Amino acid sequence: MLLDLFWTFFKIGAFTFGSGYAMIPMIEREIIDRKGWFDRDDFRNQFALAQSSPGPIALNTAVFVGYKMNGYKGALAAVLGTIIPCFTIILLIVVFLSGYKGNPYVEAAFKGVRPAVVALIAVPFIRWMKDLKWFFMIISVAVALVIWLTNLSPIFFILAGIIIGVVSVSLNIKKR
Repeated sequence: MLLDLFWTFFKIGAFTFGSGYAMIPMIEREIIDRKGWFDRDDFRNQFALAQSSPGPIALNTAVFVGYKMNGYKGALAAVLGTIIPCFTIILLIVVFLSGYKGNPYVEAAFKGVRPAVVALIAVPFIRWMKDLKWFFMIISVAVALVIWLTNLSPIFFILAGIIIGVVSVSLNIKKR
């Protein structure tokens, strides 16, 4: 299991370009569709927890997935699998491409990759929005617009969501 966790996250770390959010579709495909380690709802809950925790989203997700699968050793295997290829690739870029800074071809290559990174980030968002009830979809879009237009910190909305969720569950438990 530890080698499987390491190798799964190693592949994700090695073949994802862009931010940690760009890794999410690959993580989702690997641990839900290919490995069957999580179902979609469980993954979404783990991802929400990873997003609300401080630190890089891909590492937080690796920690939560690895820990659920094999405790602390699983978390360590998944994190190392995520970090090693990224660190190695960045080190190679610095060593071999630092002399090409300002090169129009290199700059054009990175500009050409940007739309693909945006698509990688948008795919899980769109996929998850399709599964939401219309009420939650409207709330999600409204919160995103408020954050974008007012520059309010998302932390206020995260805390409000936590409070609303806890109160809702508490009220439902008391009704039983």
